[in-house]
Amino acid sequence: MFEALDVLQMNEEDVLQFLAAETYSGGTNLDFQMEQYIYKKKSDGIYSINMKRTLKKFLLAACATVATENLAISAMSFRNTGQPAVLKLVAASGAISIAGHVTPESFTNQIQAAFREPRLPMVTVPRVEPQPLTEAS
Repeated sequence: MFEALDVLQMNEEDVLQFLAAETYSGGTNLDFQMEQYIYKKKSDGIYSINMKRTLKKFLLAACATVATENLAISAMSFRNTGQPAVLKLVAASGAISIAGHVTPESFTNQIQAAFREPRLPMVTVPRVEPQPLTEAS
C-alpha cells in the first residue's frame, strides 16, 4: 500500500525515533495474533517488535485519522498509562476524549446524555475493555 511512495519508506530517522520511544520492545506474553509482528525473542524472554510492520500500521492509522472529521473521532483509554497519550492526541487534533470506562450503550442509545456516534473509535488497549469497539461497530 505504501511501497510506491519514497517519503513513506522507513529511514534512519524513523528507526531512531522507534528506538527512543521503545516501541520495538514488546512483552513476554505472545498470542497467535501477535506472531506476525514479532521480529525475534531476546534471551530474557522479551519479544522484539518488527519496526517495518509497526510503521505500516502507524501509516494506516494515520490515513484513517486524516480521512475522518475531528469531532467524529473518539479516543479512549481505560488505563492510567494510556491517558496522557489520549490527551495529547485530543489536544493536537480536536478529537473527543473518554477517560475511564465507557457507559454501556453510550454509542447506541440516543436517549443518554453522554450519547456519541464516533466514526473512528480509538482505544489504547482494546483487550481491557472491548465493549466500546463492539458497540461502535
